[in-house]
Amino acid sequence: MNLLWLAILVPVALAAQSVSNGFDYFYNLEYEPAIAIFESEIAARPNESAGYNHLAQAILYREMDRAGALESELVTGNNPFLQRGKIVASPAEQKRFDSSIDRAIALSEARLATSPKDLDALYYLGVAHGLRANYNFLIRKLWRESLKEFTASRKLQMQVTQADPSRIDAFLVQGVHDYIVGSLPFTWKLLGFLIGFRGDREGGLRMVELVAAKGDKNKVDAMIALAVAYRRDRHAEKAVPLLLELIRLFPRNYLYRLELVQMYGDLGNKDEALAVLGRMDELRRQGAPGLKSLPSGKIQYARGNLLFWYRDYAGALENLAKVTAAASEVDVNTGMNAWMRMGQAYDVMGKRSQARAAYAEAVKGAPESDAGKESKRYLESAYKRPNP
Repeated sequence: MNLLWLAILVPVALAAQSVSNGFDYFYNLEYEPAIAIFESEIAARPNESAGYNHLAQAILYREMDRAGALESELVTGNNPFLQRGKIVASPAEQKRFDSSIDRAIALSEARLATSPKDLDALYYLGVAHGLRANYNFLIRKLWRESLKEFTASRKLQMQVTQADPSRIDAFLVQGVHDYIVGSLPFTWKLLGFLIGFRGDREGGLRMVELVAAKGDKNKVDAMIALAVAYRRDRHAEKAVPLLLELIRLFPRNYLYRLELVQMYGDLGNKDEALAVLGRMDELRRQGAPGLKSLPSGKIQYARGNLLFWYRDYAGALENLAKVTAAASEVDVNTGMNAWMRMGQAYDVMGKRSQARAAYAEAVKGAPESDAGKESKRYLESAYKRPNP
């Protein structure tokens, strides 16, 4: 399960200590208190665009968290930046997001109308367009509109860095944009608003690395973006130190720990991966904040999945069976993935009838999920594990 917060990542600057507290909640997946702090920020400074951007970002990520998108494997497939399931948000929440972004844009544009070289206004205007790009992409599933908004965001951030290269934080959107567009299929680069811009995967990564090393307000976002990119590009060894630092900074965020398990697994370090899961079990039993309410099935699935890839099918089934036996206690994605992985383990072990029964449960539970669709195929043709 990949942490990809970010089909498109948009940084939002922290403006004051109270806001920093809001982002401490935010990065620890505690969106309700984060939203409360951002609303207080708006009440205290209603004519500044930053607070509206902060609120919009928290609203967006809360919806992603509710849908399980923050822990889904979002970088698979031939077109990893285009293949996304739609996240459902209520009309009221969509209106709330739109109102926040519209207000942020209006305030920034008003400042620029009287002071065209106001770099703060340019920066926050770019952030607002970037957040709208994210929302259009993930919630509304409007790919082209999203890329147009993100391109507009990039141009605004470029104006900031061209005027003052010491504003390192403004390089993040540019770097992520270069990386994403550089990864798009050729046919998408033929779209009118991308003509003449091919992106630059390596150059984009270097910009993000710069922000992670020397940035201020966007340092954490840069670290997250790098961990995502390193995973996608099969450089798990570079992601591990970033994740360890993120865990130190935000210990209540269990997703960083689960991603670290994946990284150790990708590196062939089974013992380290199992040790991370063992530590999560221990913290959960101790009632540690952020982990005490984590369903045990989350950890059991991660362990079962890890053992599956290490070809310990008996161990995998032992853990996955615990997940499916209490599927109501975990989110749908975890439950259905557990059923599918059980089916695959049974297939590899030559137990076709048990495999078909497991696949049928995945299809029945969520036929339109990725696991449900994949399981339909395995009902017809048995899963075959590729040779190592």
